[in-house]
Amino acid sequence: MTGTVLILGASGRFGRNAAEAFWNAGWRVHLFDRSADDLSVATKGVDVIVNGWNPAYPDWAAAMPALTSEVIAAARSAGATVLIPGNVYVFGADAPAAFGPDVPHRATNPLGRIRRDMEEAYRRSGVRTIILRAGDFLDTEASGNWFDMQMAPSLASGKLTYPGDPNVPHAWAFLPDLARAAVALAEKRAELPQFVDVAFPGYTLSGQELALICGEVLNKSVEVRRMAWWPLHIARPFWRMAGPLLEMRYLWSKPHFLKLDSIDTWLPGFVDTDVKDALGAAITPVLKAKAGQPKRGGGVPSPVQAQ
Repeated sequence: MTGTVLILGASGRFGRNAAEAFWNAGWRVHLFDRSADDLSVATKGVDVIVNGWNPAYPDWAAAMPALTSEVIAAARSAGATVLIPGNVYVFGADAPAAFGPDVPHRATNPLGRIRRDMEEAYRRSGVRTIILRAGDFLDTEASGNWFDMQMAPSLASGKLTYPGDPNVPHAWAFLPDLARAAVALAEKRAELPQFVDVAFPGYTLSGQELALICGEVLNKSVEVRRMAWWPLHIARPFWRMAGPLLEMRYLWSKPHFLKLDSIDTWLPGFVDTDVKDALGAAITPVLKAKAGQPKRGGGVPSPVQAQ
């Protein structure tokens, strides 16, 4: 069952990939322009609203409640389903390693609580809602995520710059796959519960495993280098992003993965892109961008530092 989808945040990572996936699946795709469009008007006749709006971390507390209320009101008026890319922040540092719909949301840190409140607002609203929850993103463009900003640039010199303990499992999602799952769930929206929380397992990889596969992609040896966090502590008084990044640091040392049961229930037979192909797609634009930068002394540019 296709229809008309409105993409909020179409220039963002998830929104861009979702727009392409819905278009490829034969949907009528409308991209919301916050500078010109009115949400209550733009949602008329829309079947699904993909809420890809994601303010910068420091703006979450001020912006997220209002954005949530605005989307809920528009969806209720239009009778539309809202699809949201969920994250793992809601569970908290003390949660078990296996994340899924049955795991309580007990995050007590500020960003975790904001996401808890947002999801609970949708649950209480009566608006048909799909939460598609995933770990960190691998993209096909250098879009400013952890992998392409921090980890991948140093691959040019045979190093993977890793933010945490390289021996613990960490959840990853290839955005084109996540977007395909979003389309598949939207197309069976009438069969889903009014509020459904679906965990997207993607890939569970330690930093060491990530480095090994990157080496296979690049056909060379890749070593893990630990990222230094001290620059963020120094920058914290004058760089607004430093505090939230440090707040979520625990996810780089806490073992975690997304469980299979919910996606097996609602999307049986869903197949991810081979992890080597996904990492190849994520690495290529980063190294191409680095290759186009000036090189000091004719050597490889320094890896991107935490900033």
